[in-house]
Amino acid sequence: MIRRLRLFSGLILFAYVLTHLLNLTLGLISFQVLEAGREVFIAFWRSWPLSSLLYTALLVHLALAVYAIFMRERWKMPAAEALRYLLGILIVPLAALHVLGTRLAHEIYGLEDSYLYIVTVQVAFDISTAIQQVALVLVVWLHGCIGLHLWLRLKPWYDKVAAPLLACAVLVPALALSAYLVAGREVLRLAQDPDWIPAMRERVNAPGSDQIIEILTLRDALVAGFFAILVATLLLRLLWRFWRRRRGTARLTYPGGRQVTVNKGTTMLEASRSAGIPHASVCGGRGRCSTCRVRVGRGGANLPPADAEERKVLARVGAAPNVRLACQTAVVTDCEVTPLLPPAAGPQQAKPRPGYLQGDEREIAILFADLRGFTTLSEDRLPYDVVFVLNRYFTAMGTAVEQAGGRVDKFIGDGVMALFGIEQGVAQGSRNAMEAARRMAAHLDELNSSLAADLAQPLRIGIGLHSGSVIVGEMGYGPATSVTAIGDAVNTASRLEALTKEFDAQLIVSAPLAGHAGFDLSAFPSHQIDVRGRAAPLDIHVLQDARALPAGAAERQKD
Repeated sequence: MIRRLRLFSGLILFAYVLTHLLNLTLGLISFQVLEAGREVFIAFWRSWPLSSLLYTALLVHLALAVYAIFMRERWKMPAAEALRYLLGILIVPLAALHVLGTRLAHEIYGLEDSYLYIVTVQVAFDISTAIQQVALVLVVWLHGCIGLHLWLRLKPWYDKVAAPLLACAVLVPALALSAYLVAGREVLRLAQDPDWIPAMRERVNAPGSDQIIEILTLRDALVAGFFAILVATLLLRLLWRFWRRRRGTARLTYPGGRQVTVNKGTTMLEASRSAGIPHASVCGGRGRCSTCRVRVGRGGANLPPADAEERKVLARVGAAPNVRLACQTAVVTDCEVTPLLPPAAGPQQAKPRPGYLQGDEREIAILFADLRGFTTLSEDRLPYDVVFVLNRYFTAMGTAVEQAGGRVDKFIGDGVMALFGIEQGVAQGSRNAMEAARRMAAHLDELNSSLAADLAQPLRIGIGLHSGSVIVGEMGYGPATSVTAIGDAVNTASRLEALTKEFDAQLIVSAPLAGHAGFDLSAFPSHQIDVRGRAAPLDIHVLQDARALPAGAAERQKD
């Protein structure tokens, strides 16, 4: 609820600032158009429903900002978040005079709302207030844009609109400040007439010197009170930390045996930060991005259960039952934690992900393919010729796999491993695997034709297809992490690929995969083989040419 209130109140304030700046851009046309736009702006925002909503949003946003400062364990944070805090603090002292000198002066002293008067006071009377006004525009706008960016970057569509939004974020204040400069020059021109300023002050019922002193005194009191609240908040935070220490401590154990002792009630993310342990957190610890998620080992059963919002975020990324958000999980007992993402993880890792990436047992189809005799073929070739031929081969084979609906798992030397049916199921995966084998054979013929002048003899491949139960998940380290599968079925598919040499065939299909595909391979030779690690023999079908599979067989069987 607190996060939603902060977001909702911030959006209301940003909408007010945006419309204010858009109104100001009308000054590029003329002062008359600027004042006409002001009438519409005031009629909208000073209506009692919008005015009440605006002031409520302002008070709520300020209160929640102070609460956020109170709740922070440490002040080490990403640069963008630190800048947002700093800009937010600067808004009050910069905006106090502007608010009191316009809205309060209008309500108490009867000042007529007029951009002409405001610009005259800031440009003709005291240029320092004009500089302060420019600083206010930049500070408020940048603070709001950073907040919007930190919120929207977790949305799946944000990358597509980020560039246009950035252009707008630069264009809006640039146009508004340009209009302010134009208005200022117009005021300086009019002020050359010594009778113009007194007439303008009388027309708008400008505050007198005593009233101006009252406004400035109130401004100083408001700014001093704001900073007094900040100091009091920090002191209360210090007292709160001392009180929490009386509740006892708990110890977190990280990979490698590193241990961190913190006060009970501290979140796991703050525990990592307090110990200087790098820990991903794209949203800054607000429970929105999931990048701070950890796997909880020993002691996890004694932690407070996840609330509805945390469960929703974890479900979005398909997290396992023993995974928690470090920013939302309070440490109340000793436990073991393992951060699941690298410290430099970005918004991409926060987007919805299939549950199987965390590890799942599934029945799928596996394809192994390997070039025959390529080592001998490459002995008399220059290295760049070898790389050229291999890259052409990998492109052809990878394209065939993807066209058939499969996923290239990895290239191993001059071999290929591909997975089918992770999301569609083993039946569809088996049909797709057979279609991929047929396409690979066809693509190889095309490749041999295009490289005929470069090859002494055509390239040959052996393909093994098998289906079975495997463990699927995202495995690896750092940039080498990828979705892969492990298990007996993977080893069996690799063994079938190797057997193509003994049978002098291009393709070997296991009977289980053919059965799942629902495709009759009785027209091709069949054999029964023993596979290491399997108690029962395995029936296989041997095809001298994978192109013998009918084109589009997978699609027809699916229909």
